[in-house]
Amino acid sequence: MAAEIVPGITVDAAVAFGKPVIAGTRLPVALVLGQLAEGISQEEIRAEHDLAQEQIHAALRYAAWLASQETVRVRAE
Repeated sequence: MAAEIVPGITVDAAVAFGKPVIAGTRLPVALVLGQLAEGISQEEIRAEHDLAQEQIHAALRYAAWLASQETVRVRAE
């Protein structure tokens, strides 16, 4: 059973090995974010994966949420 972890992003142990995916698809969020990081335009990603703009935004919201959960501690040397 899929669980929505942030709006538009779901996880399901039976889909993509439990990795976060765009809701209603089997498309891993990491793939979309990786393509954006490589400089592929949102329009190209939308066309390649048949996504709506809101689905791209959901992936970005998930990345922002995930980054906000991280605490990095730097030690002075």
